[in-house]
Amino acid sequence: MTDIDASKKELPQKCALCEKKAVRAFRPFCSKRCKDIDLGNWFTGKYVIVGDEEHEKQVEGEVIPLKNE
Repeated sequence: MTDIDASKKELPQKCALCEKKAVRAFRPFCSKRCKDIDLGNWFTGKYVIVGDEEHEKQVEGEVIPLKNE
């Protein structure tokens, strides 16, 4: 068995949300419920990925010209 095959079989030991044992079907979560709660947290803005100022301006609708223009 190669390293790639071995890594496919490895699962996180704990659910990313509640820390119960992770289940392959909902990886890295233990259940559909935890998976849905996590998704809801992203949708409601509880989780965010901080970006740079230029990216934030693009998200707000401003068009930022390329440096070559």
